[in-house]
Amino acid sequence: MDDSVSADRALRLIRGGSTLRWEGDFQNARQLLAALGRRTRRVQQLNSLLIATSDYEIRLRRAPDVRHACRQAYGPPTGDRLIPLRELLGVIGAHQLRERGIYLPALNARIHPHYGVFAPTRSEYVDLIAAEPVPPTTKVAFDIGTGTGVLAAVLVRRGIQKVVATDNNPRAVACAQENLQGTVEVLETDLYPPGQADLIVCNPPWVSKRPRTLLDTAVFDEDSRMLRGLLYGVREHLNPGGEAWLIMGLRSRDELLTMFREAGLRVVGRSSAVPTHRRARADETTDLWRLCPSDAAPFVEEA
Repeated sequence: MDDSVSADRALRLIRGGSTLRWEGDFQNARQLLAALGRRTRRVQQLNSLLIATSDYEIRLRRAPDVRHACRQAYGPPTGDRLIPLRELLGVIGAHQLRERGIYLPALNARIHPHYGVFAPTRSEYVDLIAAEPVPPTTKVAFDIGTGTGVLAAVLVRRGIQKVVATDNNPRAVACAQENLQGTVEVLETDLYPPGQADLIVCNPPWVSKRPRTLLDTAVFDEDSRMLRGLLYGVREHLNPGGEAWLIMGLRSRDELLTMFREAGLRVVGRSSAVPTHRRARADETTDLWRLCPSDAAPFVEEA
């Protein structure tokens, strides 16, 4: 497939079951993908436009050097490989974001996300964690599902003596270790580390749907498995007098309160922020729910 193909013809071929190996100008391939995106939103169809690489080198006119970006995303080169252009552009964008980092006022520093790890480009949840009063007896904190390590970094900056961060994604563990530079113990495990903490913090995936790609896992939590696992583990892993801080959006209040009650937890406070990113819904809020075991504090009814 080369520069002579139209977007309509390419889409007909794709819908007929073909995959298209691009042999024309690289920048024209990008334009074709954009045109296909205006005609279909099906990821499988958009991923049918393929770019050939040899040890991650693209031998097309006006092609960028993507070798370093691909090594970061996929590991050492293994010879010839066909990569969907849509995916390849994501790899390039992730590499650029990792190189420049994301400045966060709450840290007065930059966080450098890795490919496949949720990037804190929407920082209101970070600001909520940075502003919420920490219980005065807090000495140990857990950051569950740490991702880039940004919330663990905030907890360290707030003076908590010991912070343990966990994630079940090896990419996230490596990313957090790089960002945190030894200030936090980072463990690859599912949800909780051994022991108890005075403060448990988590920003889980918000959408209860099945993830289809690696990048989806930061946003989609099928059947709320992670959220429920987190909530049901609070009582076992929280020291007396401690709190669990849950960052959540896009969920109804009634749904969350039901989950809290089922897990034996009560609400002791809630803070909210209005997202400012361009994709935010008009009624969207980001909430920090402060929770403790139901037998440890009176229930605070939320409006």
